[in-house]
Amino acid sequence: MKRNSEKYILTENMDWEDLGGGVSRKFLGYDNQIMMVLVKFEKGALGSPHQHFHTQATYCVSGKFEFEIDGVKQIVQGGDGVYIEPNLLHSAVCLEQGMLIDTFSPVREDFLSGEGVSYFGDKD
Repeated sequence: MKRNSEKYILTENMDWEDLGGGVSRKFLGYDNQIMMVLVKFEKGALGSPHQHFHTQATYCVSGKFEFEIDGVKQIVQGGDGVYIEPNLLHSAVCLEQGMLIDTFSPVREDFLSGEGVSYFGDKD
């Protein structure tokens, strides 16, 4: 099934989707091959350890985060990037309130169906 977002995603009047635990998101664009998501974290919010078959590249827009990928920890802050190979266990803790732009390939069908949020906060 062909699935895609609108051509222009204007976030000013878009509501944040609350994922619980101080994490919320907005979808910035997707089709069957790629997805971009803006994720806002409050200080102390946790992206619990998880893994998925998608390739992930993340841009840290603002704030400070401690990522752990495949057992290796690294602090990243505004302007830094993160690359996560498929199926690697990874997590993040927000050290200073901030925002990330996550990109995934292929599209996160679980996000669109509402199933892929259990590793953020307390929403299952």
